[in-house]
Amino acid sequence: MSDQRTQQNSPLHTDRGTTRIEDSVVAKIAGIAAQEVDGVRMGGSTSQSVGGLLSSIPGVSGGGSESRGVSVEVGEIEAAVDITATVAYGRSIPQVSEAVRRNVVNRVENLVGLRVTEVNITVNDVFFPEQERQQQQQQQQRQIEQQQQQEQRVR
Repeated sequence: MSDQRTQQNSPLHTDRGTTRIEDSVVAKIAGIAAQEVDGVRMGGSTSQSVGGLLSSIPGVSGGGSESRGVSVEVGEIEAAVDITATVAYGRSIPQVSEAVRRNVVNRVENLVGLRVTEVNITVNDVFFPEQERQQQQQQQQRQIEQQQQQEQRVR
C-alpha cells in the first residue's frame, strides 16, 4: 500500500502514464554532475588513459566519458550511485567528495525525478593539475606542428 502511495507522489508516475529512466541516463547525468566539481576527474587513472587514447583516434568516441567511473542502480522511484574518481592533489578529499555528493543528488533528483538514496564515492588516485596543463599544451603544440607539416606536403 505504501509503495502505491509513493508511486503516486512520484513525478514519473502520473494518471496519464509512466516514465522509465534508463540506467545509462542516470549514470551520464551523475558523471557530468561529478565533473562539475572543481578538482575531480572521473574513473581511475587507467580508465582515464584508455578514454583519452580512444578519443584521440579520429572517428572513435571516448566511450562515454561522461559516465566513465559511474555505476547506478535505478528503481522505479529511487536511484543509488557509485562513483570512482581521482582528485586534484592538495584538495581536501572529504570536502571534494561531499561537494560531488551534493551536486549529484541535486542534478539527478531535479533532472530525472528519482530520489537518490546514496552516492558512494571511491577516490583511487590523485592528479596534478599543473602537470596536466603542461601535457595539454605540449599535445596542442604537436598537433599544430603536424597540421603545418601536412599543409606543406599538400603545397
